[in-house]
Amino acid sequence: MVSATAEANKRANKQTNLLDLLRHPAGATIAALSEASGWQQHSVRGFLAGVVRKKLGLELVSAVEADQRIYRVVAAKQA
Repeated sequence: MVSATAEANKRANKQTNLLDLLRHPAGATIAALSEASGWQQHSVRGFLAGVVRKKLGLELVSAVEADQRIYRVVAAKQA
């Protein structure tokens, strides 16, 4: 049986990995984030809206490049 602390650490590591992908200049697609985390695409979208934008207050931008939407974290939002 896995402890609650181990589960929390595992989730934090996934979030850190996804944030690293989003901070790359090339950004990341939903599919790439889903593959990296093992989450379904709707869960990745929820992470982007709930954690990245609301909880962490990071500025998330998206653009369509080569028929794919690319997401990037550019900076913290100005209050």
